[in-house]
Amino acid sequence: MAIILGLESSCDETAAALVTSDRKILAHRLATQENEHRPFGGVVPEIAARAHVEAMAPLIEQALEEAGIALKEVDAIAATAGPGLIGGVMVGLVTGKALAHAAGKPLIAVNHLEGHALSPRLANSDLSFPYLLLLVSGGHCQLLLVEGVGQYRRLATTIDDAAGEAFDKTAKLLRLGFPGGPAVERAAMQGDPKAVPLPRPLVGTAEPHFSFAGLKSAVLRARDAGVHSAEDIAASFQQAVIDCLIDRTRRAIDRAGDVTALVVAGGVAANTSIRGALEHLAAMNGLPFFAPPLWLCTDNAAMIGWAGAERFAQGLTDPLDIVARPRWPLDPDAETVRGAGVKA
Repeated sequence: MAIILGLESSCDETAAALVTSDRKILAHRLATQENEHRPFGGVVPEIAARAHVEAMAPLIEQALEEAGIALKEVDAIAATAGPGLIGGVMVGLVTGKALAHAAGKPLIAVNHLEGHALSPRLANSDLSFPYLLLLVSGGHCQLLLVEGVGQYRRLATTIDDAAGEAFDKTAKLLRLGFPGGPAVERAAMQGDPKAVPLPRPLVGTAEPHFSFAGLKSAVLRARDAGVHSAEDIAASFQQAVIDCLIDRTRRAIDRAGDVTALVVAGGVAANTSIRGALEHLAAMNGLPFFAPPLWLCTDNAAMIGWAGAERFAQGLTDPLDIVARPRWPLDPDAETVRGAGVKA
């Protein structure tokens, strides 16, 4: 059994965790930055980086103490090396390098997206490769065939904005609060999802990809019209996103071939309405459905530790001169998609 120390700092969550190769989470410590970013209605990269510097070392000490082990007992150190806000990524990766060098332990540079992609396997040992993954977060919206550790085939991506980005922008437009995703979901519970006629970009088209920029613009126009309540706009927006995700995922199921399951991961996967719709889609297609527990959907160090454990089991480690990356596609060989701002 290997014990991996995982470090996460790609956006506005600082986290440290100790995870074993047999799926035990020995400790997990997390510091949020909601109070720091709330006045700005979104994450400010410079503020995030400074907060990571202040929080990382104490969190590591607390995680080791909680697990009751010393750093020398850890088998490897896994740190997010990208993609993400580069200042924050550098904080976690440099910390991981320093600890690995000081303790004489292997370093594992983890792709943050791989952390999300493999997190359902931490939560459930029954999930086996290959599976179809809908990865939905603030910066990414992709459909991937997960064939194994480090083996990803991208079937679809966004041609402009990600679903999570659209949730955050909608929350800001409607002044629902920060963080945006949970705020929109709460407001949607009080609204009518059929009240506002919003578009469903690309639904019904042969193109496999996603698009949410036009939906954000439609929310702005609905707000400015002054006819509908914020709750009705939020509910209608959320339903439009669900319709887009389900339509695109249904097409991916048809193209993916034989897969073991339909899986969702990423911060937006914490939305219960989206999870329910995907679970229904999986059942309609005779597929098991897997999603991480809600706390494992948002950014955390347990998923980084687990991705490190999966890579460590295959002998995959990294040199100490590896660099942080603001962009890092899971499928670097995927064809270029039309549109500016593509989240590859």
